[in-house]
Amino acid sequence: MADTIRVAGDTLPGADMNASLLEVDGLRVDFTVRRKRIPAVRGASFTLDQGTTLAIVGESGSGKSVTSQAIMGILDSPPGHITGGEVRLRGVDLLQQDEETKRTVRANHIAMVFQDALSALNPLWSVGFQIGELYRVHRGTSRKDAKQKAIELLDLVGIPDAKNRIGHYPHQFSGGMRQRVMIAMALALDPEVLIADEPTTALDVTVQAQIMRLLKKIQQERNMGLILITHDLGVVADVADDVAVMYAGEIVEQASIHDTFARPAHPYTKALLRAIPRVDTVGRELEVIRGLPPNPASLPSGCPFHPRCWAVEPKKCSSEVPPFEPVADDHRSRCHFAKEVYRDER
Repeated sequence: MADTIRVAGDTLPGADMNASLLEVDGLRVDFTVRRKRIPAVRGASFTLDQGTTLAIVGESGSGKSVTSQAIMGILDSPPGHITGGEVRLRGVDLLQQDEETKRTVRANHIAMVFQDALSALNPLWSVGFQIGELYRVHRGTSRKDAKQKAIELLDLVGIPDAKNRIGHYPHQFSGGMRQRVMIAMALALDPEVLIADEPTTALDVTVQAQIMRLLKKIQQERNMGLILITHDLGVVADVADDVAVMYAGEIVEQASIHDTFARPAHPYTKALLRAIPRVDTVGRELEVIRGLPPNPASLPSGCPFHPRCWAVEPKKCSSEVPPFEPVADDHRSRCHFAKEVYRDER
């Protein structure tokens, strides 16, 4: 059934409320550096349904944050350029909309929690003012009502004594509390999709767990779609429904969170899991992934992971690009030997 998405009093024509909440199809992003096009995201595709959580994981430089910025429409251009693909919200390709529509959709339907809360928050304004400003600008709310809504949001995300703390400035909060403020700001306009880009960076383990539980709780209560960007599979183990593993700008494995941990089908995913510290490995040397991620400006031929792969077959892996094929229901891997790797884990 065709419908429309409400956008600050206007509508976004063509929306289909029976379509998936968010579909990213063949997304490609290049950066222009010294007149040379460098691929940062190479054909990423995934689907996010309402009420589910997708974790996008991978090392720094794999294309995770660039993917989220492209979805949000906040990619710096230049030097970044979206060169292909679609980003569909309820079936409507956001990449084809004008800038005003993109800004409105971004404010009302897709929100983002950035990894560095101190940099993302304005140090010159109280947190209450910054949250309330969203209501005043996008909803026309009175100053008094905006203040009350800011208090309610701070209380929702677990800020103690919210009524008095709305007058405090970002530097007066701890790192974990600032991240809660960022989550409150992202939730202000009731988005359908929330993207959290490394939301636990620089937080201690206890606070990390608190933030992840908070995100999961709010996602379930509001029935949102949640995308978690992280380099740490362990962080999302109890939160995500599905996982997309990125390497060198490509998604190399997609599966449910259970299958990802129980039966990984790509050597890179398996290596990431081996690198997670565990209580049953105390006293043993922590496994690491040898080498470094490839330079996007000079990617290896064949499979980009082959120079670091523990299961490499040199002739085949260095010369042939692996297909992205299913190894089981709703489980795909980009590896010539994916079925063998998957079978070894059974």
